[in-house]
Parts: sequence; C-alpha cells; structure tokens
Amino acid sequence: MNPKLDYLNFLQSNEKYINDKSNFIVVAFYKFFELQNLEEFKDILRLIFNDTLVKGTILLAKEGINGTIAGMPSEIKNVLDELWNLDNLNDLEAKYSVAPQNPFFRMKIRLKKEIVTLGIDNISPKKEVGKYIKPENWNSFISDESLILIDTRNDYEVSIGSFDKAINPNIKSFREFPNWVSKNLLNKGSEIKKKKIGMFCTGGIRCEKSTSYLKSLGFEDVYHLEGGILKYLEKIPENETKWNGSCFVFDYRVSVKHSLELGDYDMCFACRMPINDEDKKNKYYIKGQSCHHCFTRSNVKQKQRFKERQKQIEIAKKKNQSHIGQPNSKDKF
Repeated sequence: MNPKLDYLNFLQSNEKYINDKSNFIVVAFYKFFELQNLEEFKDILRLIFNDTLVKGTILLAKEGINGTIAGMPSEIKNVLDELWNLDNLNDLEAKYSVAPQNPFFRMKIRLKKEIVTLGIDNISPKKEVGKYIKPENWNSFISDESLILIDTRNDYEVSIGSFDKAINPNIKSFREFPNWVSKNLLNKGSEIKKKKIGMFCTGGIRCEKSTSYLKSLGFEDVYHLEGGILKYLEKIPENETKWNGSCFVFDYRVSVKHSLELGDYDMCFACRMPINDEDKKNKYYIKGQSCHHCFTRSNVKQKQRFKERQKQIEIAKKKNQSHIGQPNSKDKF
C-alpha cells in the first residue's frame, strides 16, 4: 500500500474530527531495516522534530525504528513527509487515530539494543518472518478450528480485550515470551512445529518478531495479523468484529475501541494498570495513589509519595499548568 495514500484516506474518513482544531492525530509506526549509524540517524530525526510541537517516543536500534507520535494535523503531515523522504523510510506504513488531547508530554528519541525487546540474539524479521494476514481476512483465518491462536501481549493488556479463543501466555513483558514458548509449545514434541499458529499484538511489531522467533525454532506454519489489533479495529466494522473489549495503548489514552475511538479505561498512576469505572468503586482505589491491583503491594512510603504527587498534579491543574512534561530543552531528545 502507498503510505501517503493511506494517510489521505484516513484524513478523508475522519474529516469531521480533523476539522475540529482541538483534536490531535496519533501516528504509530515501525519498520525493521538495517540501521548502522544510530547517532547519525538520531541527529536526522532531531532536525525533523526540532522546530515542531509534535510529541511522542521513537526508539532506534540496529534492527530498525519503532515510534508513536502525536500532533496537530498540519504538523503531522509535515513530519510524515520528511520521514517518507528518507531513503529507509519511503515505504513506512503507519496506524492513525484521533485524540482530544496530545497523549504525550514531550518528544523523546532513544537508542536501544532492540526496537522491541525479545532478548534473543540474531532474530530478524527482515531475514525470516511468518506470513501476513490482512485485517480483512483475519476473521475467516481465526475461524479455523485447527489454529493455535496466541496473543503475544503482556497480561495487563490482554486483561481488557482480546480475540475469541486466543491463548493468553500471562507474561509481564515480551522478554518472557521465549520462556513461555519453551514451556508450552516446545515441550509438546516435534509435531507441534507442523501445527498452524497465528499470533497478534497491538501494532504488529511484537507478533512480527515472535513469528520470526518461532520460524528460527523450526515452526513451519506461522502467521500474524498485519498491522496488529490497531489496524484491525480501524478496518473492520464493529458489527463484524471478533474482538472483545478494548485495546491497551502505551500512552495517555490508555485504550482504544473500534474505529480507534477513545476507550473507557484510565490508568492507575501508582502501578500503571488499566482501570475502568467499576474498578474505581473498589475500596482500594484512591485517585493517583492506589487501586485493587497494587494497594497491598506498595508500602507506606510509596503511598505517601504517590499522594504527594497527586496533590501537586491537582495544584497544577487549578493553575491551568502541566505538572508533567514542562518544556525542557535537555529532555526533548
């Protein structure tokens, strides 16, 4: 698909939101490619973002780029045009959504060992990867009774939404996925490697890398959802969905629903777990300080620190100021 055309289609289909000058466009993207001079590439990106109000996080590693950014429509267009003009990113595809406020507080560009941390050396989706299933074909694909369907996300993400009949590995981070594979797939003998396996994640990056990992172990029939859950929720009408719940996102929005509309979850700022209105009725919920997930896990000193932080947030709000992410040139990149 032509990435520029995809962006134009998004603008046209969301025209009523884009015309509202108070809304922001959120862009999630990644690409696996060989990136040798990380510092030089970081400097190029700094020049692109330096004079803009676009905020977000971009990770760079020798295996590629992974980022989510947000800004006003005009600035996002300018930034995307600059990115698409770079040799390695001229085919960069992205997922787009609209948010009523910028979900990020600053712009960060970070150098990492991996753009998504699996913790296994020499795994490269550029060299070996599973077969892509487009969102439009995903429903029929997962209807196959012989399919082993695996959600490669973290347990707190899975807790608020997933696909029908998907296996939840109950991992705290993607780094734990290889251990889960060892204990739950490899221990079943060589025949498991011939089974049809489908995987999915938020935006496609983790399931792309996990299929590469399974292929390296000798699994033969491995697939993943192209563009991840976000592209599925963007493309598939809600009355045709096989998705249950909301999709967790790693920014201030916390979750999104079909058409990538804002979800119904907030975040506990003590433990970073997603919580809904029902969770807030729990006796252990104190705004900014605790929820039923973490109340018994934090000590008195931590609770006091969370309480003070929430107090400062409320004071800043009354003064119409931002408590987090105040402009700081040293923090920008």
